[in-house]
Amino acid sequence: MELKDKNGLTEEEFLRQYNSDKYPKPCLTADNVLFSLSSKFGLEVLLIQRKGHPFMTRWAFPGGFADKGETLAQTAARELEEETGLTGVETSLLGVYSAPGRDPRGWVVSAAYCTVVDRSRLDIKAGDDASDARWFTVKYSDGEIVSIKNGDIVLEKDSRGCFLAFDHDTILADGCKKIIKQYPLDTKCPFN
Repeated sequence: MELKDKNGLTEEEFLRQYNSDKYPKPCLTADNVLFSLSSKFGLEVLLIQRKGHPFMTRWAFPGGFADKGETLAQTAARELEEETGLTGVETSLLGVYSAPGRDPRGWVVSAAYCTVVDRSRLDIKAGDDASDARWFTVKYSDGEIVSIKNGDIVLEKDSRGCFLAFDHDTILADGCKKIIKQYPLDTKCPFN
């Protein structure tokens, strides 16, 4: 016996007449938050410098828009390879970021994926829409990003009060909180 809804429609009948344009849809993206820990540098994060608008020349996480037919985890892996040359990096979901206005291009929802890696085993090379890719030392205290730097490159806050493009300061703070909980800063570094 086929189930019918309050309008007397089976699921097949309902789906035939269903109009998916009735509801607005966000664009989906995935971002990669790769941390490295060392006794020399402390907590580091991999960032790319954006080659195009929006936020051209600002630093951000490797990431981008989902292609039709791929999962967001696949999007994250593809974008990581395109923008940094890295493959085979195992990540796990950090969170979903959907605040209105997080991307000036429109309604964009991002799934951020996170992991800790041994940077000495990775060879990064900027590609696709990234003009540069580097490891930055992150100073994080009491839930706040204090500074982000790589040698002479010290990231400054922009007019929004953010170090990074989009809402990546928020994502970075969430990632720092997770990693520091997993690897307290007063414990031995897992890669030394």
